[in-house]
Amino acid sequence: MDGFSINLLGLRVFILCIGLMGNVFLILAIIQTKFTRVKSFDLFLLGLASANLEEILIVTVFDMITLQTSSDGVDAWSCRLLKFLTKFGEIGSILFTVLISVFRQQKLRDAKKRASLPIYLDSIRSAWMASGVCVLLAALLSLPIFIIDPEGPAGNVTRNSSGCLPDFFQCSESYCPAVNAVYKYLFLLVCNLLPLAVVTVTGCLIIAVLLGQRTKVTLAPGGRRSRGSNLHRSTVAVLAAMGLFQLDWTLYLILQLTVSPTDFPFWAEAEFLISFSYTSISPYVYGIGINLFSLKNFKKK
Repeated sequence: MDGFSINLLGLRVFILCIGLMGNVFLILAIIQTKFTRVKSFDLFLLGLASANLEEILIVTVFDMITLQTSSDGVDAWSCRLLKFLTKFGEIGSILFTVLISVFRQQKLRDAKKRASLPIYLDSIRSAWMASGVCVLLAALLSLPIFIIDPEGPAGNVTRNSSGCLPDFFQCSESYCPAVNAVYKYLFLLVCNLLPLAVVTVTGCLIIAVLLGQRTKVTLAPGGRRSRGSNLHRSTVAVLAAMGLFQLDWTLYLILQLTVSPTDFPFWAEAEFLISFSYTSISPYVYGIGINLFSLKNFKKK
């Protein structure tokens, strides 16, 4: 069992390192290649990668504290602050994914009739406002972490080595305040189920548009890819990331609603692997799709 735990820890570290490199490189690639002509899509990708990176860094700090401190090493407010920052990054990543999916669906909808006319989110000012709303919502939806009761009155909940509960919503079987349950199901509804529904609907609409237009990847004269080809490749990347998002957060919902942390000893590891697979893999999907993760850009770095 100890060997299995060590293997899980190694896998956890590997996923964090992959996610750290992917998100850092995506941020640097966008800043260096798009700095003078940042568009709305680039700004949304920056928001997504920043949220992913913030969550990864906080979880890394969380793990370091878990491994290095005693059971009394983390006070209640420090634990709550770490959990708030982790949830802030997680929710921010989810909201920016929703924003990206809506933006791409709006760009493709009635593209032929609209011609070169921009949509509302094409305005960089509107893009900044939408990004700000995502950040504000992520903060507001994470704030209840500071008011929910993480344990029973006698402190009879099993804790991990750092003094922090492995589950954000866990409480004692004999004593579980109503606010914990309300926050858990409100969180799952607003931050998981609703975004899943939006991403699924927009994904279906995007696929319908692509099938209707029968978009083909072509080369423009001179060997350069046409604008339609680049848009098609970028859209495929968005669809791939949306599919990964749907898979991960569907599994997360199933885990939260059907499995109890007290009955499953590796519950925290399962939650981590599910939620962080999107955080770690999505920057590579987007980077390859919009041609930022190329040999040319690697040489520049």
